[in-house]
Amino acid sequence: MPFINGGELLSQVKHEISKVIVGQEGLIERLLTALLCRGHVLLVGPPGMAKTTLVHSFAQSLNLPFNRIQFTPDLMPSDILGTEILQDNRSSGQRELVFIKGPIFTQVLLADEINRTPPKTQAALLQAMQEKTVTIFGRTEKLVEPFMVLATQNPIEQEGTYPLPEAQLDRFLFSLYLDYPSFQEEMAIVKKHSTKLDASINAVISHEQILQLQEQVYSMTVSEHVFEKAVKLTRATRPSPENPISETKQFVKWGAGPRAVQFLVLAAKARALLHGRPTPVEEDITSLFKPAMNHRVQLNFQAEAEGVTVDRLLDVIQKKV
Repeated sequence: MPFINGGELLSQVKHEISKVIVGQEGLIERLLTALLCRGHVLLVGPPGMAKTTLVHSFAQSLNLPFNRIQFTPDLMPSDILGTEILQDNRSSGQRELVFIKGPIFTQVLLADEINRTPPKTQAALLQAMQEKTVTIFGRTEKLVEPFMVLATQNPIEQEGTYPLPEAQLDRFLFSLYLDYPSFQEEMAIVKKHSTKLDASINAVISHEQILQLQEQVYSMTVSEHVFEKAVKLTRATRPSPENPISETKQFVKWGAGPRAVQFLVLAAKARALLHGRPTPVEEDITSLFKPAMNHRVQLNFQAEAEGVTVDRLLDVIQKKV
């Protein structure tokens, strides 16, 4: 199989998505980073930020099948996983149960407004995200890899929502916030979408090449000092007695667990690959620290009372470690 240049791949994906999306280059890099280390991403942002279009374009540029699920309060697990129906067998004339696969049987799944559905339905994604399999009606079906869940949350409306439990939040590699575009970007968006948009997105990589890149990420070697940086930063988010950072002990209820540091190192390896380096450096760790941790750190009531945010706290930790 031919060699794949990670930097060239990133450039090509950005170019294809730019046909329909203005800006968001940093976000596109994070999405590709997550895919290469077999992770999932939580996208948080106000309505109208083209989250669905971005994810669909991302899947098209990578030649991966795409499905979207609109999460609602009445959504059932079977609406995601699939169901069995009675059907006539034309050859035997008998009626038999046939399993109809749900929308989760894809490779890029957009879980739109995931916090609008009850915990029972949210949990239907847990096994798929962690084990890449689905168990329903006593049968286990394997999902085709690469498999990636991109879930969105609306941070504005909180009425009628069901906050994601920590166990499910921890299964997301990154939590990424989509901010409003700059003035120049918004001008370009208005000009682009006020006329007929006839842009076709071309696939820049094959399914087999994505799997090859994923294997390349997992087999990449990491220096001892890079491991140490990742572990020190992650441990600094925990309010333990031996933690020297006073702000963590003062404002944090729960810190990031061991899974977080594993994800952080994997993401650093994927970022190094996308930047054309054979091994990650400390800059890869520090660059991805906040998106990998900001949904894993839970603040206490004192932090809320004093207006301390997770983002500000992680800045303090990075400066002091």
